Amino acid sequence: MKEKLEDAHKFQIWKQNLISNGLKINGLEEIYSKFRPNGEILFSLLLLDAEVPEGGKIPPILFLKGQVLSVLICLIDIETKEKYLLVVKQRRICDGSTTVEHPAGMVDGKDEPIEVAIREVEEETGLTISVEQLVLLNSQPYYPSSGTSDEAMYLYYCEIEMDFDDILAYNNKNTGAVYESEKIVTGVLPFKEAHQMMTNSNAILLNFMYLKAVKDWDLLAKI
Repeated sequence: MKEKLEDAHKFQIWKQNLISNGLKINGLEEIYSKFRPNGEILFSLLLLDAEVPEGGKIPPILFLKGQVLSVLICLIDIETKEKYLLVVKQRRICDGSTTVEHPAGMVDGKDEPIEVAIREVEEETGLTISVEQLVLLNSQPYYPSSGTSDEAMYLYYCEIEMDFDDILAYNNKNTGAVYESEKIVTGVLPFKEAHQMMTNSNAILLNFMYLKAVKDWDLLAKI
């Protein structure tokens, strides 16, 4: 059975935020919703009629996506200490171009972001990690768009030391959740090389935030 918009957890969070920010909702129309196989709403396109406290209305179109997350996986050569990023390569939905990104995913239902982070990393890379290995970089979500999407992002990183051969074993693997029609190929690249290939603003931001957090000033200067 398909979830009703008003029952979706992401919708309830969005509506609560809207009201807490002082907006008055005059009308709301569900234009289109995409559902997961289990019936949960993945995202929705809404037409909104809402007034702001200072007068006037906000733009009417809203892309309801909810909370999302991205995880930087840094694999460190146990001998040389060189850092490699475990990345995913896939097609962008909007234009079909190939992107190099960090593992990422959407937080659906009432899952906790960190639970989704662990699941997405395993689904997209084959790497199993634990809660203890993940470090959250932003205690409050960041908003990639100030425009028509409510997307709210959490950024994590994970460092793991491995033998170089074990690091390479994660390269060029076909992964992705079949039920989501994901077609992903993993990549293992030196940090600087991976960074230079990324065009996703969230991925680029995450690289800089990670290097600042671990105080790797030498690598930060190189990228």
